[in-house]
Amino acid sequence: MNIRSGSMISMAFLALAVLSAPAMADGTPGVHHAKSTSHRGAPMTTAARKPNDSGVTLQFRLDAVPQVGRGTPVVLQFGGVTDPDGATVRFSADAGLTISGNDTLALPTARRTSATVTVVSEREGLGYLNVFITQKGAVSAISIPIQTGAAAPVLKSSGELKSAPDGESIITMPAK
Repeated sequence: MNIRSGSMISMAFLALAVLSAPAMADGTPGVHHAKSTSHRGAPMTTAARKPNDSGVTLQFRLDAVPQVGRGTPVVLQFGGVTDPDGATVRFSADAGLTISGNDTLALPTARRTSATVTVVSEREGLGYLNVFITQKGAVSAISIPIQTGAAAPVLKSSGELKSAPDGESIITMPAK
């Protein structure tokens, strides 16, 4: 074996070791959960961010299938708080959803914070848990979808379905 192939093998092992080491973006190893039949083992969803938001990151997951009249735990994980005064979080829910417990949370500086908010669905359909994060005067608004049952949201049409001369279907809508 020559020196060139030995160094290539060493580089391959080094790359394998680096790629197999699990770590979060801030260098903190991820939390591992045992297998479960609930959503507890489900991966977290990272909320989209806008350029002018608060700078705080949010990951979330639902720990149960939403059912009418039953609490659904929503696990939240916050990171990226840089303000020495920390950040604040306020929760609100769409009509048809109720938040059980506190609707505010304080986030400390430079630490990842986890919290669980329980929402109760009053009816089938789609509702949102709204999360407002404030840091340094900037606010992020994130809506977490809570789909209860199989009822799909239906949009109301304010127009009328007609056929064009060529046979194409069109919706005519009144001008306002």
